[in-house]
Amino acid sequence: MQGQDIIKRIGLDWPIFQAPMAGVSTPEMAAAVSEAGGLGALGIGAATVDTAREMIQKTRELTQKPFNINVFCHRPAQADPALEAGWLAQMAPLFARFDASPPKSLNEIYASFCSDSAAQQMLLAEAPAVVSFHFGLPDAEIIQGFKSKGVFLMATATSLNEALAIQAAGVDAVVAQGWEAGGHRGLFDPDAPDAGLKTHDLTAELVADLSIPVVAAGGMMTGGDIAAALRLGASAAQLGTAFVGCDESQADGGYRQALAAATAGQTQMTAEISGRAARCLKNGFTAWAETQTTTSIPDYPIAYDAGKALNAAAKLAGETGFGAQWAGTGAAQSRAMASGDLMALLVQEMQTALREA
Repeated sequence: MQGQDIIKRIGLDWPIFQAPMAGVSTPEMAAAVSEAGGLGALGIGAATVDTAREMIQKTRELTQKPFNINVFCHRPAQADPALEAGWLAQMAPLFARFDASPPKSLNEIYASFCSDSAAQQMLLAEAPAVVSFHFGLPDAEIIQGFKSKGVFLMATATSLNEALAIQAAGVDAVVAQGWEAGGHRGLFDPDAPDAGLKTHDLTAELVADLSIPVVAAGGMMTGGDIAAALRLGASAAQLGTAFVGCDESQADGGYRQALAAATAGQTQMTAEISGRAARCLKNGFTAWAETQTTTSIPDYPIAYDAGKALNAAAKLAGETGFGAQWAGTGAAQSRAMASGDLMALLVQEMQTALREA
């Protein structure tokens, strides 16, 4: 049985959440979704503390309504110079295609929220209405700090065990990330086996076994998809890829074109881009990844430093197919429009589907 009504507690009109999507979401997108009655979101996991604070404050200038701030709680990367040198050597022929050389060394391009005290202090001070965790959970002290300020907390789970850990930690809701979801898998332990549960199956299992609300995520693009998740017992649905092509998105031209041209089955799970499994539109990078036999990839996000350098070299040469073009399995149903207009359409479709059920 589900717990409190998540929509009333947060203060929303509709059970529609925009996925945080670090590097894609913007204050303008988050504000537009929240103004339309859903839960807008910002992913700040890859931002500096100052930039993250500015993003939060900018969103507050655009809306008085609740929005979600998402952070990355991955285990801190372990540097391995020999492994990283080998990975760069493996990528060198790719760089050579664009008359470029790989970087001489790799860096941990952003820290985990779990070990970043400055980010923790900033977010506790800003205390947005909702904070969500991806890749794991911070220490109990941090969770209690947010709860003492009335912040509604969510965390991603890809399995029942992760969801039970989230519930036991006192987090208010679980985001059930199905295999169809675009972007990074939220696995707490990236080295552990991944059952790859689909959104329908994972949502149904968590609804049955948890006492806190479940937010379904993965592969949903339409109001009909949202209605189907609600019929499973989900308290809300979280959509990411549906918003990538929106006017307010930070997605570049190549990403938008690839998304607009996507057909069914045109996404792939890969770890080679960033060092952690993530679902991406099939492109030049994923094609190369398919040919690799090594499993020795540097830790996330150290490997991402190489991926970003390759994308920059490719774009300089006029090739846009080597970016982290994260997308879920519903990419072919993408609709390019303003975020507020998409929200209105999703609500209309959802209401129609619920009436016809």
